[in-house]
Amino acid sequence: MAAKPFLPVLYELARTFQAFDSFSAGHVRELGLTPSQFDIIATLGNTQGIPFKELGEKTLITKGTLTGVVDRLVEKKLVKRVACPKDGRRQYVQLTAAGEQVFAQVFPEHLAHLEQVFSGYTQQDFDNIVAVLQKLKQAFQATGTPMEEAE
Repeated sequence: MAAKPFLPVLYELARTFQAFDSFSAGHVRELGLTPSQFDIIATLGNTQGIPFKELGEKTLITKGTLTGVVDRLVEKKLVKRVACPKDGRRQYVQLTAAGEQVFAQVFPEHLAHLEQVFSGYTQQDFDNIVAVLQKLKQAFQATGTPMEEAE
C-alpha cells in the first residue's frame, strides 16, 4: 500500500498538540490549577458569567467532566452557580471575587509563559498558520460529521 501524503500532516498535528499540551499543562499545574480548572477560569474571566451549557461548548469539556470541575472550583470558592432569573432551570457559572483574583494573576502569567514559544514568529507566520488550520478544520466540518465533545 502506498503511503498517503497526508500522514506526515497527521503525525505533526498530533505531535504539535502533545507538545503544546505538555508545555501548557505543566505551567498551569505550577500555578496550582488543573488544565480544566484553568480553562474554565480563563473562559469566565472578564465576563458576568456564562450559562453552564455554553461554558461546556467554549471549553470543549464534556458535561460530566465539566460538572465535576465546576464542583471542585465551587469547593475552592473560585466560582459559583447562579440561577438564571428568566429560567430557573438554567444555571450560570460566575467567578467569585477570589476567582477574579486568581484569573487576574494566572491568566497573564500563563500568556507570558506561552509567549516564549511564539516570540520568533511574525504576524505573517501567525496569519498563515491560522489560515491553514481553518482550512483543515473546514474540510473536516464539510463531511457533515458533528463535532464530538472532548473528554
